[in-house]
Amino acid sequence: MRGLRHRAVAVLMRREWLFVLLALGFAVVAGLVVYFSRPTLLTVAVGPRDGVEAVLIEAYAKALARNHEDVRLQVTPHDDVRDSAQALQKNRADLAVVRPDVLLPDNGLTLAILHDEALIVAAPEAAEIASFSDLSTRRLGVVVRHDADLPFVTNLLDFYDFKPAAEAEIAGGEPLAAGRIGLVPLKAGEVTQALESKRVDAVAVIASPTAKATLGMLRAVEAASAERKISFVGIPDGKAITQRLPELQTMTLTAGTFGGRPKRPEEDIETVGVSYRLMARGSVSRVAVASVVQHLFEWRSRLAAVAPVANAMKPPDYDTTVTATSARLPNHPGAVDYFEREQQTFLDRYEDWIYLLAFFGGTIGSGVAWLGQRLARKRRERIDVVLDRLLDILAEARDAREVAQLDALTRETDALIADVVRHARERTIDGRMISALILAIDAVNGALDDGRRTLDPGADTGGGGRSRTARLLSLTLPAAE
Repeated sequence: MRGLRHRAVAVLMRREWLFVLLALGFAVVAGLVVYFSRPTLLTVAVGPRDGVEAVLIEAYAKALARNHEDVRLQVTPHDDVRDSAQALQKNRADLAVVRPDVLLPDNGLTLAILHDEALIVAAPEAAEIASFSDLSTRRLGVVVRHDADLPFVTNLLDFYDFKPAAEAEIAGGEPLAAGRIGLVPLKAGEVTQALESKRVDAVAVIASPTAKATLGMLRAVEAASAERKISFVGIPDGKAITQRLPELQTMTLTAGTFGGRPKRPEEDIETVGVSYRLMARGSVSRVAVASVVQHLFEWRSRLAAVAPVANAMKPPDYDTTVTATSARLPNHPGAVDYFEREQQTFLDRYEDWIYLLAFFGGTIGSGVAWLGQRLARKRRERIDVVLDRLLDILAEARDAREVAQLDALTRETDALIADVVRHARERTIDGRMISALILAIDAVNGALDDGRRTLDPGADTGGGGRSRTARLLSLTLPAAE
């Protein structure tokens, strides 16, 4: 009996380990489900903090959270667009608002162009300035809206082999030397007075054609013109300029952009400009980037209600997928996936993981099945031990010569029956094993009764009760379905 109990304990320990393994398996599966279903959190650096770009990105981040999308944005504001670009370059942000002519991160790839700003140069018609080359020896007022505006114009002067005049030359009021242009920083409210006093001959601003700053500058130039007529200064060499300065881009001011009566300008004006871009580190998941770009463009009208600049958003220009990712200002592959309508499906994203899970899952399943077979064999071995002992008791009962031997065998049989019942309460037993147990118990009880009648003819054997014990056992033990 002691050996039987030891075997029972061993089987129970193996059963507990099976439950532990199953629990661990379920925990791993649940963990994988939670991991793959949680939203991707991306940090986006935005500068300047009071710019229209900050308003747009903040509204977009709130919309993503409100709609419980698979990607979320954590906005970190910065004082200047240079600072936001540096945050991306130093890997302190996943995404950033970048103006390439200010600072182009070497790890940044374009997702979308949030809006463009053009170099718009205007002068009173009487000044007779029609092209950028006509500004030689003139003074150009620049309405400074950003620290990079003056460097932008200075780079443009280098392309035409012009040099900015020294402050002393500008202040002297004398005509400037050939090839010299005087750059005069101005505030928006100083434009009219500067033109009227001949402190400047033309005025430039770097802004969106529809921005208030642009319209305000044009009205100020009109106010300084005797007949309220202005001329727009074109920059026809845009393609050549962008070859040397790829962070710039060519732009066209369409005829009538600033009004139709009279039409201003009267014809298309070629110029150059800059772009404010949403860029991401190249290491950011292309799936997450595709999701960011998709929602950004699909929710354009919704975002425009809060941030009107959303109407100016556009995808970057490219001809083919190859040129999109290999351009001088390359685009992120995830953004190209969206633009080309080649976003990855769930199976595309996790194909390798699914294959590995299926492979190892099959291996684990085979292991669990093998373990289950081993445990089932152990359960059968326990019943086999009981059956073997009952057959031994049957033989010993037939050979018994004293009533005390029969009593000892009866007590052992009762103990075996109790052990089987306890075992059956914890797990099912095969129907054939139950039938064998009942036959063995009936045979043992019959042998014990026969032995008592032989050794003590006047004793009550209670055989009917023992037969009922076998029948009750057949009802008590749950057979496997």
